[in-house]
Amino acid sequence: MVGKYIEKKSRFYTHLYHIDTESDVESILKSHRSKYKKANHHCYALYFSKNHEVVEKSHDDGEVGHPGKVLLEILKTHDYDHHLIVVSRIFGGVKLGVGGVSKAFKQAASATIEYYQKQL
Repeated sequence: MVGKYIEKKSRFYTHLYHIDTESDVESILKSHRSKYKKANHHCYALYFSKNHEVVEKSHDDGEVGHPGKVLLEILKTHDYDHHLIVVSRIFGGVKLGVGGVSKAFKQAASATIEYYQKQL
């Protein structure tokens, strides 16, 4: 599932993946880095439970505003177990600030989740 969100000329490409194992993450991230070569940041969150253990991971990739945590909260709120969400940002030349970055990542991810839910 892919979504695109634009905020002050920055483009945010969001992908939601159902994953079987935690080891799937690295190959997906490698694919994102290749597909979105102009992206400055590839932030992600993973929510995965197995044998009554919960794995929660997030990564900001140097971006301000802790977007990885924002993405993780979205996965948890919607109870998307065995899912990975990745948002690649291509900087548009206008700084968004800490709050603006968090808001933009949240809106990009939320729009993709809403679209995904409508497809089910």
